[in-house]
Amino acid sequence: MVIAITGAAGMLGSRLVDRLGADGHHVRGVDLRPENGVTHVGDVRDARLLDRAFAGATVVIHCAAALPSYPADQIRSVTVEGTRAVFAAAERAAVARVVHVSSTAVYGLPTRVPTPEEHPHAPVDTYSAAKAAAEEIAVRHRAGSLPVAVLRPKTFLGPGRMGLFSMLFEWAEEGRNFPVLGRGDVRIQMFAVDDLVDAVVTVLHAPDEVANDTYNLAAERFGTLREDFQAVLDAAGHGRRVVSLPARPALAALSLLERSRLSPVYGRLLHKLMADSYVSIDKARQRLGFQPKLSNQDAILRTFEWWRTERHRERPARDGRTSRDPWRQGALAAAKIFF
Repeated sequence: MVIAITGAAGMLGSRLVDRLGADGHHVRGVDLRPENGVTHVGDVRDARLLDRAFAGATVVIHCAAALPSYPADQIRSVTVEGTRAVFAAAERAAVARVVHVSSTAVYGLPTRVPTPEEHPHAPVDTYSAAKAAAEEIAVRHRAGSLPVAVLRPKTFLGPGRMGLFSMLFEWAEEGRNFPVLGRGDVRIQMFAVDDLVDAVVTVLHAPDEVANDTYNLAAERFGTLREDFQAVLDAAGHGRRVVSLPARPALAALSLLERSRLSPVYGRLLHKLMADSYVSIDKARQRLGFQPKLSNQDAILRTFEWWRTERHRERPARDGRTSRDPWRQGALAAAKIFF
């Protein structure tokens, strides 16, 4: 197939470029950054660029989006208007299928766990609202003749992932304890990027009547936040422990730091870490025949192993412009002395 991938320089996009190219497909990558696999450099909102990238394509995989760390106006523009431009260009190019990579963020902070696909959109911030609006665009195009697979992964990680995980890894490697809000006994489901790539490939080859649907994607095996963080500290080998912080005072302090732009930890993440957060993947198992291979701990430990080999390479801190960059810790870097 001829496969066009938006966000091809990102963590997921770059992995898809490598995997699909190795599988023998002709891959075109669209991204602002002219990195490996990016054949069309430019903005995902640029209709002319998309027309060139999608011409003659069989499938479009839409991964491009703005992260929660972006300014609100950029999140709305890149995620919503970018999705609108992608689907318009896909229809002009008469592609056979679009795979739209969404997020479980569209559920907001659901109290129903495991959360099924039919749970209503309940966005709680600019990022989740933009992802929900982008999904609505995708589903409207599905109502026509264009098959659209909507994939909702949990937070995915693996080799190449930095972002906020780099803070956990750095503290662990330095031999520090690591804090959690409250007891840390909430169950937070994540997802290995290798499993996500496998899921995308599965959807690419599924019949239209199966692919033309919405699927949650996440690890099948997962435990508590405390257990996952402790696994990293144990792997670091310094005998350090996860320590509890009083939940309400810590939440208030972190919220204040976020509003003051002194911390990269955004509000929805803070509140998500206070309650169980996991989704049902029954539909993906039953309809797609998809079975995740890696647990939360498998994914986070693989990422930590990769980080340990890569940490000395010069990497600019770009305030989370991509998930492949370490985020500046802001005031949290000074807090390390207490742990």
